[in-house]
Amino acid sequence: MAASKLSQDPHRTRDAREKNLETAIGREVREFRHQRSMTVADLAQATGLSVGMLSKIENGVTSASLTTLQALSAALSVPVTAFFRRFEERREAVHIEAGKAVEIERAGTRAGQQYRLLGHLEANSSGVMVEPYLITLTEESDIFPTFQHDGVELLYMLEGEVGYRHGDASFHLRPGDSLFFDADAPHGPDQLIRLPVRYISVISYPQTRG
Repeated sequence: MAASKLSQDPHRTRDAREKNLETAIGREVREFRHQRSMTVADLAQATGLSVGMLSKIENGVTSASLTTLQALSAALSVPVTAFFRRFEERREAVHIEAGKAVEIERAGTRAGQQYRLLGHLEANSSGVMVEPYLITLTEESDIFPTFQHDGVELLYMLEGEVGYRHGDASFHLRPGDSLFFDADAPHGPDQLIRLPVRYISVISYPQTRG
């Protein structure tokens, strides 16, 4: 496959979470203003605030009242809570030590198919849920090529060989092979060629917000 350039820069740096509330709010106000190509004078006119007051807010010099935040919210078309994002947000990481992954029965798991969950984050800022598994198939495992669920899935083969069906196609997967697919189509192992089989499965789907 020819190399292609991805749109997201994985090395792009972002500001760290702010520990000072005024500074956090100021950064968000400035960022939303820039996104809308507004000058400080434009925002002042839209909110009825002075240019001097807006400069103090954006630089974290003064605390904005609730009334002021509501005016900024209306002018920038964002909820008031958006100004607190950089102050409140948490970035989580989960470390699973070798041999300590949790063995689970995922919905639809078939007999003899061992799923070990490699990590899980609850609601996060990305808007995406990700479920990474280490899956092991043995002589006791069922073949079941009709799994279906939301999102996309990536398989990466570690050991053994398996025939893996996706829709109308079947792929002979060997160690080092990967398969990336729309998980809404029927899929799953349809032939156990060389056992045991071990592969990484990463399932990703939109986060449901309550």
